[in-house]
Amino acid sequence: MIPTERAAARYKGLETWPVRDMVEAMLEGQVAAVAATHGTAAPMAEAVELAAGRLARGGRLLYLGAGTSGRLGAIDAAELPPTFGWPPERALSLMAGGQGAFVTAVEGAEDDGAAAVAVLDEIGMGADDVVIGLAASGRTPYVVEGLRHARAAGALTVAIGNAPEGPIGREAQFYLVADTGAEVIAGSTRMKAGTAQKAILTCLSTAIFVRMGYVYRGRMVDMRPTNEKLQTRALRMVAELADAPEAEAGAALAEAEGSIKLAVVMLLLKLGRVEAEAKLAAAEGRLHIALTA
Repeated sequence: MIPTERAAARYKGLETWPVRDMVEAMLEGQVAAVAATHGTAAPMAEAVELAAGRLARGGRLLYLGAGTSGRLGAIDAAELPPTFGWPPERALSLMAGGQGAFVTAVEGAEDDGAAAVAVLDEIGMGADDVVIGLAASGRTPYVVEGLRHARAAGALTVAIGNAPEGPIGREAQFYLVADTGAEVIAGSTRMKAGTAQKAILTCLSTAIFVRMGYVYRGRMVDMRPTNEKLQTRALRMVAELADAPEAEAGAALAEAEGSIKLAVVMLLLKLGRVEAEAKLAAAEGRLHIALTA
């Protein structure tokens, strides 16, 4: 039986428990879910290295999933543009049942493996793309067939699931599996399984962008200041990283048209915009290299 489908003896009679005991059991499960992700560190590190190389060559992040797993992929993809300034067209969420299934369940869609193959072909998946397939059960046909097709086409394939023996692990180059076992409510994978998948996804994508140079000294230096909160954050980052007064940081940020990296290079190396842009380009956008080259 699929691990997440089992009914755990421990939670028999859950509906009769005092609410405090019920809530504590659920929270305990969340802690255990995160702990279950620790075993993914080694394969995740390998996947990060290869994914960074593919994306640097122009590839995209493509997320495949159904139900809760598909929605978690969509959350991760949606966070990349505001966090790292990543183009939204290079982080696509492909959901079983189509875009409407992100908010309304489409029953049976997850069983249509051919649909995943069709949508990957429709968007022109290539060898530089990174395809991330998510399935708590490890056997969702939409994800299994999508990963198989992507791998055959030469794309980098990463599977994320909660069943160690799940078929997605055989179809992908990397299987990041968190064995979260039976849920408090059997089959409700938005609980422990979903938490573990979210933790893995967040760490995977964040590590990829750190590896590509989108982070400097723990700051998201490719962030675009598109609202008042982010403008304030950008100003603070430039002032702190360049050790400059806020007025000077603000002027540099304005000249750099909101580019945090560019403003920092201009201030620290005392360069004009054109020279600073050349310095960053030579460092392939990596701020730590531009500042020390």
